[in-house]
Amino acid sequence: MLRSYAIGDIHGQLARLQAAHALVAADRARVGDDTAPLVHLGDYVDRGPDSRGVLDYLVQGLAAGENWVLLRGNHDAVMRDFLGSDVADADVAGWLSGRFGGRETLASYGITAAADGGTAALRRRARDAVPAAQRALLDALAPFHHRGEVFFCHAGIRPGVPLDAQDEQDLIWIRGEFLDDRRDHGALIVHGHTPVDRVEHHGNRVDLDTGAGYGGPVSAVVIEGRDVVLLTPGGRMPVPPGRAGD
Repeated sequence: MLRSYAIGDIHGQLARLQAAHALVAADRARVGDDTAPLVHLGDYVDRGPDSRGVLDYLVQGLAAGENWVLLRGNHDAVMRDFLGSDVADADVAGWLSGRFGGRETLASYGITAAADGGTAALRRRARDAVPAAQRALLDALAPFHHRGEVFFCHAGIRPGVPLDAQDEQDLIWIRGEFLDDRRDHGALIVHGHTPVDRVEHHGNRVDLDTGAGYGGPVSAVVIEGRDVVLLTPGGRMPVPPGRAGD
């Protein structure tokens, strides 16, 4: 039976990410498994106070050889695009809106979004401030990870489309069409993107976004076959289908 670990949306919450990693490390020690990958479901940046710290922490961990898989979330994609050269002003405005959280990300690099000079100057300042290793990380994030009976992605899948033919825009943005579909998708879909109060197992999918961008925790689970277990300071807590984890 394949074992995988997974962590939900982070949104600039470095301390909460580190706490989730500590739970994974403790479980690894209990079961004696250093080989199972730890899949991060994306949305490392925006809304929280330390997006720069989160990206730096991930860069350092990968450089040290941590067995991590990093997936792309929609917030990560928008930040990557903002740092690129072909981003429309409307897209920049969306990232900098209070709802999306780009202002908090820029602030973690010491950049005030309201500074004089307009969009072009703001983009130049951001390119200068974001280290090359972090930009390379944003470029290299994977759209999905398929392992055994589990398909990991940020937002979900387009129902009815083969898993190996999914469009990346769906993988990082989809909601209603996926969330409302109760069919088996051929694999257990483990995703984030849509905040919930507690980890939810719906039989065909598992939602790990427990609202770190809004003050909630960064949740970590271990998945063995299609069995999902929430990792807590007190140990493992099963999350059976149809019931949210406490």
